Amino acid sequence: MAAATLEVVRLDYVKKHNLYDEETIPMTIFWQVPQYFLIGCAEVFTFVGQLEFFYDQAPDAMRSLCSALCLTMIALGNYLSTALVTVVAKMTAKNGKPGWIADNLNEGHLDYFYPFFCGFELVKFDCLCVHCKMM
Repeated sequence: MAAATLEVVRLDYVKKHNLYDEETIPMTIFWQVPQYFLIGCAEVFTFVGQLEFFYDQAPDAMRSLCSALCLTMIALGNYLSTALVTVVAKMTAKNGKPGWIADNLNEGHLDYFYPFFCGFELVKFDCLCVHCKMM
């Protein structure tokens, strides 16, 4: 939700100063530091935990294979995210409107996309939790 909050602030700034046609707006890139810090920490802790699990629990002959399969699943998740972005961009760009993910981000609505994506992840997580309880 941090990215959504930043996008709301950015779009409010664009609206307040009528900067819709500008290529750049006077905001510093350092507004994105908290989001990248959180994502970086999450990836580091996840990857270290996975490596420790594989080297502790997997048989010797399968350690590298388990690590490779884990990275393959991450890659497939990235492809799925790309597909989701493409679908959302096409479905929201109708009737001549730029849609949520427009070429000019000042005309788009990433402030709608980020909460949608968070909700999608929560539903996915909830389904995973329900599935795990059934086992």
